[in-house]
Parts: sequence; C-alpha cells; structure tokens
Amino acid sequence: MADVTAEEKPVNKNKRYRKDKPWDTDDIDHWKIEEFKPGDMTSHMLEESSFATLFPKYREKYLKEVWPNVVSCLKEYGIHALLDLIEGSMTVKTTRKTWDPYIIIKARDLIKLLARSVPFEQAKRVLGDEMTCDIIKIGNITRNKERFVKRRQRLIGPNGNTLKALELLTECYIKVQGSTVATLGPYKGIKQIRKVVIDTMNNIHPIYNIKILMTKRELMKDESLKFESWDRFLPQFKKKNVQTKKPKKQTVKKKYTPFPPPQQPSKIDLQLESGEYFLKEREKKQQKNDDKIAKQNEKLAEKKRKREEVFVAPTEDIIRTSASDQAQ
Repeated sequence: MADVTAEEKPVNKNKRYRKDKPWDTDDIDHWKIEEFKPGDMTSHMLEESSFATLFPKYREKYLKEVWPNVVSCLKEYGIHALLDLIEGSMTVKTTRKTWDPYIIIKARDLIKLLARSVPFEQAKRVLGDEMTCDIIKIGNITRNKERFVKRRQRLIGPNGNTLKALELLTECYIKVQGSTVATLGPYKGIKQIRKVVIDTMNNIHPIYNIKILMTKRELMKDESLKFESWDRFLPQFKKKNVQTKKPKKQTVKKKYTPFPPPQQPSKIDLQLESGEYFLKEREKKQQKNDDKIAKQNEKLAEKKRKREEVFVAPTEDIIRTSASDQAQ
C-alpha cells in the first residue's frame, strides 16, 4: 500500500478532471486549414447570394473575349456568372450545385480584379484557399494631381523594376491602374504591399521598405534568431526635411529725399478734372456702357484680324523666280 502511494504524483487542482486523449497525438497540426472538398457540405444552400460590380468601358472588349473561360472556371464550383454589356456590370450568383459556402466571396474578388485590369490568368488564382486580394485606393491620399502622378510613377519605378522587386519579395501580383493598386497573393504579402503603397503615396520612397523586406528575408533563414527581436538588424531611416532655398529678391534702394512725395489726386479730383462729377446717374451709366462696348469692339476687331491672317496670300517669291528663269 505504501508503494502505491509513493508512485502517485500530486495532481494540479486545475487539471484534476482532465482525461487522456489517445486520438490527440503530437504529430497533428492544429493550425492546418483543411481543404474544403465536394461532399463536405451535406445539403445545398437555402438562399441565393449574389454580388455585382461595374467595369469601365475600355475593359469591355477584353471581358467579351475572356468571359467563356470565366464561366467555365466558376462552373466547377457551382457559381453562375453573368456579363451585362448594356449596364457594364458583372454578376456572380450561387446555385443549388454550389458545394463551397465561401466560394461566392472568392468569386466576388475575381470579378473585382477583372474590373481593375488584372488579366484572367492571374485573377483566377484568387479562388485558391491560400490566396486573397486587396484593392488599395490611392486617389484620395494626395490632392495635387502632379504630385499624385509623380508618386505613383515612383511606386512603379523605371521600366517597372520597383514593382518586380516587390512581387519577388512578397510573392504577390501587383497591378497599378488609375487611382487603385490591385494586389493578389498570400495574406502576409498583401499586408506588406499595402504598407509599402500607402507609405509611397505619403512621400516615403519604396526603396526603404524594399531594403527592410530584404533584410527580414535574410533573417528568416537563421534559426538562431527565430525568437529574438530583429530591430537591431533592421535599417533605421531618419526623415530629413530639406528646405529648398528660394532666390532672394534684389531690392533697388531709392535715393533718399527729405521731402515727402507729392499727394496723389483723389477719385473726386479726377472726376472734377474730367467733368464726370457733374454728370447725372443715368449719363454715368450710359458713358460706362459706351466705354464697355468700345473695348469689346476693339477686341472683336483684333480677333477678326488674327483669323484673317490665315487667308492672307503669301509673298510672290515664286512669281519672281519664274520671271528670272524666263529672263535667263
């Protein structure tokens, strides 16, 4: 009896009612997302879900060519796709054959990407479980149009090199179109691209974020740094507010005179000199209208003269040359 009590271990009060689970072994990955297959959903959907999105006029030709491929791709998941060229819209709907409840959200993302000039071969990747998309709006970050165009071009880079570098580092597809940036890829990469895009539009050069991403990529390969902070390895960039020097206006000093300048005549004095002061209100209005009409007539005559300059015959150099030829 004493041996039995000696072998017994003290049980924690919080775990006294826990029992062994022989089916829960260490080789099971609890964080793994199981793939959803046909037959996992035992019954069809009770209600029809649908999403629609508009597309610009310039995408109409491409969508007409590609739409049969879109329909056949979504038919595998039991989704019905509809293209309306009159209203300029794309619609996706669930049917009784839909076997994945979340695929309607993926189909909505597919038509959004197609509307933002993403080619179909890239856009259909969003239907995968590990893929997602994000459409980043950059049009309202800067008000100045010239500044917006310059920063958007900075994001693209010379010959698209900056976008290619970001695609390699984040394993995502990026498409800059108008005032939006469409991205497609894994969740982690999408989050990194959103930060880079917004920083670029806020006047932070993308090369800084690219350097940080490259450093993190190298640090991930080292297993010893897995549980340590990477702040000491990451480059720290200080913001420098460099003010442009404006050229100073050269002021010419006037010659000093002890006498004050002569008093300028007032408005009433000028009216007394011209005799306008003694005119009646109706006569003043009439004079003002006459001056206005005279100015208009001068401008009209000037415009007419410029228009008639086109029809003025050129100088007669040709005639002179022909006369000289005859003399020879």
